[in-house]
Amino acid sequence: MHDNLHSNDKSSPQILLLEDEIDLANLLILNLNAMQYQVIHCTTIHQAKHQLTQHVFDLVLLDRMLPDGDGISLCQQLEQLEQSPATMLITAKDDEADVVLGLESGADDYLIKPFGILELRARINALLRRNKKQQHNDNSLQFNALNINIQTREVCIDQQPLELTATEFDLLHYLAKHPHQVFSRMQLLEAVWGYSYQGYEHTVNSHINRLRAKLAQHKSMRQIVKTVWGVGYKFVPDKALLAS
Repeated sequence: MHDNLHSNDKSSPQILLLEDEIDLANLLILNLNAMQYQVIHCTTIHQAKHQLTQHVFDLVLLDRMLPDGDGISLCQQLEQLEQSPATMLITAKDDEADVVLGLESGADDYLIKPFGILELRARINALLRRNKKQQHNDNSLQFNALNINIQTREVCIDQQPLELTATEFDLLHYLAKHPHQVFSRMQLLEAVWGYSYQGYEHTVNSHINRLRAKLAQHKSMRQIVKTVWGVGYKFVPDKALLAS
């Protein structure tokens, strides 16, 4: 296990890397350090769980096929943390069903091996930039029973909390800021994820489906995110009342 994370230095983003291919892990660590990120490297889910009890991470990069299980199981558990980090799955599993499964497990992003270092850097920067931007926005959005608090990153329906992943929150927030406006999958990919690579539209589809399923637990929210066939998605609140 590699550790260059210093508890007394919180100025740099702190990353947990879970990867059992040592050569790849060393390459990633080299590049992450060059980006001024602090890294803890683990090779097993057991090691990663221990580190998550010791540190608060900004980002978790994790492989799927690990010596003691599937990284998806850890990804699902990360959603339950009080301060849930952004997550990116890095895996050789390139079947569309595997990609969708990874995204539906709660991952914010999914990168297929082999990949270019420049793309990895862009994707990591986009995830971290998005989270940092949200931390400095202190507005809230109110649509009848639905309240979106950007400062605390909490969503409530009829004053009952709705548990969302970081990306689901960002997606709902972006759509809610532009009620009735239709966005293509590529536009949402660029606005919410921070990049617009062709072929990653399924990322948007998976997160929209998960967001809808959670909203649909409340009858009044079942039609608030609508599909515009052949175009994309839009947020359609009933009698929208925007509050600051």
